[in-house]
Formats: sequence, structure tokens, C-alpha cells
Amino acid sequence: MEEEEANEPHFLVVTYPAQGHINPARHLARRLARDTGARVTISTAVSACRKMFGDAAAGAGEEFVDGGGVRYVPYSDGYDDGFDRAVHDSASYMTQIRVVGARTLAGVIEGFRAAGRPVTRVVFTLLLTWVADVARDHGIPVALYWIQPAAVLAAYFHYFRGTDGVDKAIAEAAAARDRLAPVRVPGLPPLRLRDLPSFLAIADDDDPYAFVLDAFRDIVAELGRHGDSPTVLANTFDAMEPETVASLRQHGVDVVPVGPVLSFLDAADASAKSGAAVASSNDLFNQNDTGYLEWLDARPAGSVVYISFGSLSTMSRRQIAEVSRGMVESGRPFLWVLRKDNRGEDDDGAIAAGEERGVVVEWCDQVKVLGHPAVGCFVTHCGWNSTLETVASGVPAVCVPQWTDQGTNAWLVAEQLGAGVRAAVSEDDGVLEAGELRRCLDVATSEAVRANAAAWREKARAAVADGGSSEKNLQAYVGKIRAN
Repeated sequence: MEEEEANEPHFLVVTYPAQGHINPARHLARRLARDTGARVTISTAVSACRKMFGDAAAGAGEEFVDGGGVRYVPYSDGYDDGFDRAVHDSASYMTQIRVVGARTLAGVIEGFRAAGRPVTRVVFTLLLTWVADVARDHGIPVALYWIQPAAVLAAYFHYFRGTDGVDKAIAEAAAARDRLAPVRVPGLPPLRLRDLPSFLAIADDDDPYAFVLDAFRDIVAELGRHGDSPTVLANTFDAMEPETVASLRQHGVDVVPVGPVLSFLDAADASAKSGAAVASSNDLFNQNDTGYLEWLDARPAGSVVYISFGSLSTMSRRQIAEVSRGMVESGRPFLWVLRKDNRGEDDDGAIAAGEERGVVVEWCDQVKVLGHPAVGCFVTHCGWNSTLETVASGVPAVCVPQWTDQGTNAWLVAEQLGAGVRAAVSEDDGVLEAGELRRCLDVATSEAVRANAAAWREKARAAVADGGSSEKNLQAYVGKIRAN
């Protein structure tokens, strides 16, 4: 057995220390290990590992295992006690993680080699192109794990390449602040500026998020390396974005759709085959007790509205008041995830008014919530993880995108899949107002949208099942590595 393991590929999946990056990395690790038998290790920052595992993750280079059997060996980003957006500068952080991370990740790779378990492929997620340089310094091939839709990759790719003048068209629309201006991106249906990644509208080098645009520029540069361009493992599936994937390939990008990469789909498949459930993994956020699940058990099928704007989004006082009022006026029961760091003490009154019909929690097991028969709609910020989870669960969405890839994700769900509706927000402050929330809930729970959501649930699950498009794509990718 030890000899067989030694001959298997060893993937080191290196991820940025944020929930939206760690979760898909963890899911990919499980998928690779389960479907291909490969050895897989995740490396993320010490600070994130300490949140998930406490004292078990004391420093860089230490190896440990989570509840789902995934191995971790952290690197240091120079902020082992954690990064605080209220105190630390984001641009400085990106410089620090590049310098300290490169040094400590090299130590992780060297440690595996010394232990007789050399890394044979490094996979890196967004914002971490420096990882590719570290891997190449050690003679290890790399792959990019794209944790956003292929449409977003196409937007960045053609913007930085200046294909058909798309960069100029976006710049003009952004300068005019015309969010509804039409923009044509090769391989995609007609879009508006609001449907593109928000970072493409940055027109000022002094913008606090200009460094993120630079990070995506670096990724596109990686994809243009002659003879050494990384394969892109994309967390999407063929049926969802066929034209976009085909267009990227025509432009020389080796895209391999392997999604939806979601552990609950793998767990369901494993449970069906073996009768045993797969253990859940650690989370960066502590969950409330499971009282909300018991509350859901007492609600009628399809009646509950689930509301969550993710792990990074901050809700303004007015937004909290409008959601609370909209839910009261709708008469629908709801489960609302609202972290304390997203609200002030002055918001308690608005929240309490809404709690007459619903439950407000700090955090929850979103997969269990979306899979509960009582849940009939998801009001979401449209982060890609949440988008894939709602599509794979067959739950219609009310899309309330705020920034980064979320506008594209909302466009994909509402206009391409027909599995949700995009909410209109206030021009002044981007708030979803109570009346618009009620309207969107009516649309999302209509018979037509529910039918589309149910159909996409089956397509998503078919893609990762045995013999599905994504399952075959992943097997073929690992098969090439073994052959080499």
C-alpha cells in the first residue's frame, strides 16, 4: 500500500486565507482524493488554520487533518495572529503575503520532499500567482484553480488582452458611470457593465482595491506563458457555460471544468454507495446551535426564505431595516444569517421587529439549510460558492450582488439559467428596499422559476456523478499527470 501511495500524484492546493477560497479548495481536495486516489494536501495561512483548528495549527509547516480527512500544512502570510481590515492595510498585506508566503511555502514543499512525499503538482487559487513562481523554483508544474465562473475568467482575460477593444469599451462605460451600458465580451452573450466583475470598473490607481485588479492582471499573464501556461481547473460545469469554455479554449486557455466542486454532492454520492455519511469540515466561523434546523422542521415545505449575504459583505443600517420590513410585509417565514460584526447595537430594534416571523442567527450550516425541504427561496449576495450551492440544491434565488464577481454570477443565474431574479437596488446607496424584496420573492417562487431551478439541480448533480462531464474531465486531467 505504501508503494502504491508513493507512486500516486501529490497535489498541494494553496489557497488565500478567506472562507470563500478555503471552502472550494477543501472541496477540491476531497474530490481529487475520492475520485482519483491521489494524495492531496491543503496549505493556507496559519491565521486561518488557527481559526479552524485552534492550538493544533500553531505554526507554518505543521501537518494535521480535519474532520473530513483532508490534510493541512499551513504557510505563514506574516500575519499569524490574523488580518484585521479595520487596522491593517490590504495592499500592504498583499505585499507581505507574497514575500513571507513565498519563503514559508518553499519550506512546506521542501519538508514534503525530505519526508519522502514530494509534491508533484501545485494548485493555486486566486490572488496567489506568486505560488506559481515558488513551484517552478522547485521544478513542480502548476495549475490554477479558478473558483469563479468561466464567464468572469473570460472577462478578465479579454480585458487585459484588449481583445476586440473590450478594455476601451469597459473603461468608457465606467468613466460615464453607466452601469447599464452594453459591453461585448468574446464568447459571451451581450452584457451590461453591471454584469461584469466590479474591479474592471476601477479607473483610479488610488482606489483601495486597485491591488486586486493587479492580481487578476498577473493571472492573465500566467495564462499567456508560452509552453508553460497552467491548466485551469474551473469550478463550473460544461452544461452551465459551454460557449464561454469553448471560447477560452479557442484563445489558448486550457480550461478543465470540474464543478460544481461541492463536498455535499460527494458526501451524498458516498453515502448512497456505502451507507455512511461523510464528516463535515471545520469552518472559519462558529455556528449557532442547531435550533434553527428544528425551527425549519416545523415549517411547511417550500415556505421559508433563507437570507445570507456571505462572510465578507457588510450590511448598512438601512439595508437591515429594509430587509426586516420587507419580510414582515411579505408574511413569509424566514431564516436570516446576520453576523454581529455586520451590524450595530442600534440595529437591534429593526431586527427584533422582523423576528416575529423568522429566526436570525450568527452563522449556519448553509448546505443543510438549502437542502431542507422547508426552504423555498434564497436571498443571496451571489458569491460563487453560494451560487453553486443554491443551483445544486434546486433553490430559486433572489440575487443581490454587491461587488467582485457577484454581478456576473447574478446575471448567470437570473438571465442564463432562469433560476432566479436579480433585484434592483437604490442608485444612491445600493440598498435592496422592502417593496423590491417582496416583488422578487414573488418572482423567484413562481412556478416557472422553481421549475428551472429544479432542472438545473439535476444537471449540476449529473455533471459530478460517475460518468458525468466534470467527473470525466477530472479523471482525464489526473490521468495525464500519471502518464507523465
